[in-house]
Amino acid sequence: MLAIGDQAADFSLADTDGNMTALDDLLRDGELILYFYPADFSPVCTAEACLFRDNFQGVEELGISIVGVSPQSVSSHKRFATQFKLPFPLLSDVKKTAIRAYGVDGMFGIGVRRVTYLIDRQKTIKNRVVADLSAASHLAVLKDTLSRR
Repeated sequence: MLAIGDQAADFSLADTDGNMTALDDLLRDGELILYFYPADFSPVCTAEACLFRDNFQGVEELGISIVGVSPQSVSSHKRFATQFKLPFPLLSDVKKTAIRAYGVDGMFGIGVRRVTYLIDRQKTIKNRVVADLSAASHLAVLKDTLSRR
């Protein structure tokens, strides 16, 4: 799993509209909160996405983007983002290429760990939260980021 100070791994994944999105694209305008989650529509993942949604405006005002990544399909992400009015992109990593590159694959390759990274424009991991069963813990990255500004 990538740690604070490590270089973020490059990737290119499809967003909810099927457009390919690379890490460089996401960092073009500023820092990035990149969060990995196990599955669309599960209770904890839904709570986590809604926490990010509810705090999106303050983060966006600082020029920081939020992006979620999980192994579900583009169509699943589209339904999830629409139903919960998510103002940020979700990326589909069906083959788990980014999930493995960031070291967040579940035990024995099953599932995905719930991990949030703050990545600066130089692709350095500035902060990280690992909490598989708690969505609220991931809000710490947002609060820490907002408090530094």
